[in-house]
Amino acid sequence: MNNKNIKISGRSIGRGMPSFIIAEIAQAHDGSLGFAHSYIDAVASTGADAIKFQTHIASAESTKDEPFRVNFSYQDSNRYDYWKRMEFTFEQWEGLAEHCRELGLMFLSSAFSVEAVELLDKLNMPAWKVGSGEVNNPLILSAMMETNKPLLLSSGMSGWDEINKAVETIIDNEKPLALFQCTSKYPTALQDVGLNVLSEMKHRFDIPIGLSDHSGSIYPSLAALGQGVELLEVHVVHSKKMFGPDTKSSITIEELAMLCEARNAFYEMESNPVDKDKMSIELHSLRKLFNKSVALKDSFPAGTILEKSMLTTKKPGTGIPAEKIEECIGKELKTDKTVDSVLDWKDMGLIDGK
Repeated sequence: MNNKNIKISGRSIGRGMPSFIIAEIAQAHDGSLGFAHSYIDAVASTGADAIKFQTHIASAESTKDEPFRVNFSYQDSNRYDYWKRMEFTFEQWEGLAEHCRELGLMFLSSAFSVEAVELLDKLNMPAWKVGSGEVNNPLILSAMMETNKPLLLSSGMSGWDEINKAVETIIDNEKPLALFQCTSKYPTALQDVGLNVLSEMKHRFDIPIGLSDHSGSIYPSLAALGQGVELLEVHVVHSKKMFGPDTKSSITIEELAMLCEARNAFYEMESNPVDKDKMSIELHSLRKLFNKSVALKDSFPAGTILEKSMLTTKKPGTGIPAEKIEECIGKELKTDKTVDSVLDWKDMGLIDGK
């Protein structure tokens, strides 16, 4: 099984391909179906490849004992109530998925229960994003693998032993896999992003490697692009002034567009290696413009024997090349020569210095 590249909806992801960019909406819609659809329109305009929501079914994933990660809500007494408010019906999820298809945007959503996996599978969702909290959850991993779709595994709270075990389990089951470096801090300080982990993951695993970033800045993603990362996931909001627990961890739609533009530019450069010798030939005409020729510091009459103190180099590069200045020393001018033009071998009665 070739694990270096995976395919999602016919799109190849991995070596030699542009970085696959996922815009993570999560709960930025705050339970509003209209807001959720507005994010699809906005993300589709940026050039991102996919948009990702989170599918929460409160009764299947949570209890009243679950505390808030960030105590932000003015209306929910606990996190269970918040998840309940974030729920959409199957028909509503179906509408969101269809909206994405209409705009050529890949629809993804993280599942946090087997019931959510079953719901999303009915929508023909093309791949599974495994959240950091589900890496050690055999029920959800098994449910996802049974669909034979690619898994995008996050590692936000896992050490190497846990990551190795999860990767091994998925690969042993012959399921396509991509792995994300992630730090589950909201927002993630730049010193905690872990760019070094990307290279370590590439060394350990022969699979596509990505960065899932919660810094609220485009800098980690730009740095990851510079390392040749194959997937990027970033939280996105319409505005940094919006309400919600992930706003500080998100970039704006405008920044997402900038990131997509950078991705395209990086790919253009990386997929077009330059042959310096060939490029030198192509730029030959410019050498005459930018290079310098041997020239005189003053005007001298015919018969003058050239000394080093009389010589300098000036543009353009149409005369004796600057690197041959030593060969001009001791030569005799055969004609009067002014300071206003570069030297040519014919000024000394020579051809190519001979």
